Amino acid sequence: MDVVEVNGARDWKAFVFLPRTIYRNDPLWIQPLWSEQKKLFSPKHLENYEYSLFLVKDCGKVLGRSAVFIDRHYNEYWKEKTGFFGSFECVNDIPAALILMRSCEEWLKQRQMDAMRGPINFESQNWGVICDGYGDPPKIMSPYNPPYYNDLLQSAGLAGVKHLEVFSAETENYQLPERYTRHFEHLMRKYALQVRHVNMKRLVDDIRVIVDLSNRSLFRNWGYAPVSLDEAEEIAADLRRIVRPELVLIVESRGIPIGFSIALPDIYRVLKDMNGRLLPFGIFTLLRGLRKIDEFRMWALGIVPEFQRKGIDTMLYLATYRALCDRKIRLEANYILENNYAMKDAVIKLGMKKVRTYRIYEKKIDAVPLS
Repeated sequence: MDVVEVNGARDWKAFVFLPRTIYRNDPLWIQPLWSEQKKLFSPKHLENYEYSLFLVKDCGKVLGRSAVFIDRHYNEYWKEKTGFFGSFECVNDIPAALILMRSCEEWLKQRQMDAMRGPINFESQNWGVICDGYGDPPKIMSPYNPPYYNDLLQSAGLAGVKHLEVFSAETENYQLPERYTRHFEHLMRKYALQVRHVNMKRLVDDIRVIVDLSNRSLFRNWGYAPVSLDEAEEIAADLRRIVRPELVLIVESRGIPIGFSIALPDIYRVLKDMNGRLLPFGIFTLLRGLRKIDEFRMWALGIVPEFQRKGIDTMLYLATYRALCDRKIRLEANYILENNYAMKDAVIKLGMKKVRTYRIYEKKIDAVPLS
């Protein structure tokens, strides 16, 4: 059994498509769009990272994979020397996981990192492994894994450093408490608020507004690093294909943006009928299916500091609910940091129930001995 660094088309293809082997007997698993997975691991997409891709093999058979990387922007922001691993997939074999994680750790050690954290995946906000609440199929931009992944990572010497919690509610038989309607109207008057959805004709401009709000509202939130306004065009291009404008909201006070929320349709509800392929006919399945999706993920929400803890986050949830309540749907608040008690209190009071937990692991790296 040995670990190899991906170098060449054959190993790169084995890295990208390994989930087919890991999940082939999992009835809940849904194949991602493989064309998007190829882009995700392309050198162009990863050009801002110092990274490597590892495979663990036994007699030529691939047993596991992991990316390892350094995000200089993150470390400069937090004044840390933290390295990351992600895109972890492995058969249920502790020695295979152990040698794979040791290779990632050694790679980071050679680059003078102090800690290894993960899984932190290259896809935005796709962090951790499920540790509680199994039984649902994969969700948009969220981790999916068998329960034994936690045993593998713990056996490799990693310990949980943060939990990310998911809450859910369905509109069927849901009655919005009258006091929230009154509170909504009170906030609107008190702070001269207006809630609007994004304008698809100037989506890039609105995404720049949202990026700025996100950077200001999530300032010093655990694990977050500011996003450059230059990335707005790329973010807008990704969202344009799937977003419903009435679910991307900006709240303004006296005409000044102070908060936002983004709820995304869970396109995995459509992908299960596409076998991972967009062409030749999958594009028609996707377009038809987008109109029928009944599950959504509250992917991002932020309020600038001077307006936090005033109930405006609840107001954004209510505005999202009103945009969806004409039919039976399920909405997930995915994810909320375990110690974000204000946000958890808001969704619980709205009647949402905790359904799943992700865990992020970390391991301290021993310093390279002086020669």
